[in-house]
Amino acid sequence: MEKFRKIVRKAFLSLGIDIRRVKPNQLTWLKNQDIKTVFDIGANTGQFATEIHSILPEATTYSFEPLKDCYEQLCRNMRKLSRFRAFNLALGDRDCEMEIHRSKFSPSSSLLPVTELSERLFPYTRVESIEKIKVMRLDEVARGLCCAENILVKIDVQGYEDKVILGGKETISKAKVLLVETSFSALYEGQPLFDEMYDVLRNMGFSYAGNLEQIKSPADSRVIQSDSIFLNRRFA
Repeated sequence: MEKFRKIVRKAFLSLGIDIRRVKPNQLTWLKNQDIKTVFDIGANTGQFATEIHSILPEATTYSFEPLKDCYEQLCRNMRKLSRFRAFNLALGDRDCEMEIHRSKFSPSSSLLPVTELSERLFPYTRVESIEKIKVMRLDEVARGLCCAENILVKIDVQGYEDKVILGGKETISKAKVLLVETSFSALYEGQPLFDEMYDVLRNMGFSYAGNLEQIKSPADSRVIQSDSIFLNRRFA
């Protein structure tokens, strides 16, 4: 079965489509964390929001997606859920308008330009267009929301993770669990790598607790990215 999945994934990659999803059994441990509020930052069309709702149906989910067409699909996909709210904006370290680099594969779109390494290893990350989007700070948005503890924050923003954290320190410091995409090689210009993210989050009171999934280089199988778990030491 695993061999078949790899063959299917390779076939889709040849078409510029990367199939990635967090398997339900990788998140079931969250049921024991009594999560009441979820911040889904970098929602795309609702892949994570759908998954987390199946595991934490009583939690309120706030999803953030800057690409208009993806945001509209996100709203359609989640329209039947009462404990859900979507925002058509990106999160960063300041409130402003910015240009996002839209990739052929929409989940790879970023506020940062892609590197040569990214284009070489993952051709579908090449930029197709530039779009203007709205950017706000998480702390500013969260002040107007009902954020019951315990809080889960998921950040998957293609190299812009440090800016999200900088603009959301007050909110993120209250989180019980963080799920953050971390990189070991730069796929976007100026992005922080794992060591930098580890230091930032450790100084904020979080401990690294492993990872959910890893993306490997199709050239030599070295680990390029992982979905890392960080736990707030205040709740230990």
